[in-house]
Amino acid sequence: MVLISTSFLSSKDIINDLKKLDNTNTDYIHLDVMDGKFVKNKTMPFREMRHIYKYTSKRLDVHLMVKSPKKYILNYALLNTEYITIHLEIDDDIEANLKLIKNCGIKCGLAIKPDTEVKELVPYLPLLDIILVMSVEPGMGGQAFIVETETKIKELRTLLNEYKSKALISVDGGVNNSTKEYCQECDILVSGSYITSSDDFQRQIDSLRE
Repeated sequence: MVLISTSFLSSKDIINDLKKLDNTNTDYIHLDVMDGKFVKNKTMPFREMRHIYKYTSKRLDVHLMVKSPKKYILNYALLNTEYITIHLEIDDDIEANLKLIKNCGIKCGLAIKPDTEVKELVPYLPLLDIILVMSVEPGMGGQAFIVETETKIKELRTLLNEYKSKALISVDGGVNNSTKEYCQECDILVSGSYITSSDDFQRQIDSLRE
């Protein structure tokens, strides 16, 4: 069964929504972190984010949309974190950052933007636990799913099989009960506004698993 990672990026009432999500069977809370440099938008600083444990006991799936990940990795590794994912497109030492995540005892991942080719992941496959395929341009919630992502996901699955990688495939951006059909090869669906803008979070989560 597909795993669900729920993002609260588009949430209007984060604390209340986190409490509500804690009462669902979502597998993870997808935590988007933006620095205002790698992407235009900026999210809450860690000094606020670190209190998330007060509102949810769910494991965190942390997506770092940041230019220099090191300090963020060290901070978010202190939380109830399952995955920390950095972007392949950053101008930084990718391998060193992935190893830092691993050394913190956290599963590590790479995210790729819609225009990035999957073959660019090859050098890092032995280190990866998860690959996050962006089906929108990173940095803003509520965007429409790019349907060409389906081809990219299939291409990635072929690549993982070829290299005997056990990395999970996650897809993020515009995921709902219609666009999930383009994500048949995925292990994890990241969904935000489709869930958090509804009046029944569990119903929406269930519809993604069907």
